Amino acid sequence: MAATSGTSPARQRIAVIGAGAIGGTIAARLDAVGHEVTVTARGENLAAIEAHGLRIKGGFGAHTAHVAALETLAERPDAAILAVKATGAVEALSANRASLAGVPLLVVQNGLGGERAAARLLGHERVAGGISLMAANSLEPGIVTVTATGDTIVGGTEGARFAALLGEALPTSETPSIEGAQWTKLLINMVNAIPAIVGHSVQDVIRDPGLRRVMLASMRETARTGLAAGVAFQPLQGLTPLLVRVVAYAPRRLAQQVPLRIKERLGDVPNLGSTQQSIRRGQLTEVDAINGAVVDAAVRIGLEAPVNAALVELVHEVERTGDFLPPSVVRGLA
Repeated sequence: MAATSGTSPARQRIAVIGAGAIGGTIAARLDAVGHEVTVTARGENLAAIEAHGLRIKGGFGAHTAHVAALETLAERPDAAILAVKATGAVEALSANRASLAGVPLLVVQNGLGGERAAARLLGHERVAGGISLMAANSLEPGIVTVTATGDTIVGGTEGARFAALLGEALPTSETPSIEGAQWTKLLINMVNAIPAIVGHSVQDVIRDPGLRRVMLASMRETARTGLAAGVAFQPLQGLTPLLVRVVAYAPRRLAQQVPLRIKERLGDVPNLGSTQQSIRRGQLTEVDAINGAVVDAAVRIGLEAPVNAALVELVHEVERTGDFLPPSVVRGLA
């Protein structure tokens, strides 16, 4: 991956579909560097942005972006960024399909292959894939707190366009394999399910030896499945292809250094993880597109991923009941 640099693109009309934690940060930063930004949002979040602007604070500094905010796009932008969760991608794209006809689109999403699914739905190939490695919380309408900065990785069709666009607003890199980068991010995203089940921060979960053991087991299943499927894992924020193999096959005392390094990168500000944030907002989570994606990929190549399958079921239980579970329930999985 090579970080982008060079001449800043001219002012553009950019639509960000989904002004949550990641989409809100991207939109506010694009506004800060001078682009004309429109966001889509709903309910209290939409009302707060209309009344007070889109406010970010934390890792990238404080900025209030007085952007146009709508439920659905009213006109065709120069470029668009889809930043809704995987569970809402089809609905969001369908609602904005007319305004996105032929428009270069960046899909910033957890899981695998979101850009390919978007291209099929929209009927054009001007779609890039994106991965956000920042950590951000959005628990109050219209306000995003960036708890840890990190690169935005882009690749695939239109990757160079979005690397140039985002590179002036955020740390941005272009990857030669968006699929390989998505698999590395999938491994990193194994930090999300357990905090959502027990209601603790990511950092506290990793500090707990029993919970860390289960998290590492879910990471092992992810690494082993991807490697068995022939995936060329790409380096992301210090997680190299060599470390992926360490996670997959090294003794636990060595492999656990990977989640411990993730904890250090997150810093001291408690990070809830995106899955827990969804639960606290009463929304459906992306667990099927994260841990469930590992289970599905394993089945396709004749393997199993029992720890990830169990975590999917426990997250869905918390979704249904609204009650977090005792850590002992999770510790018994590995």
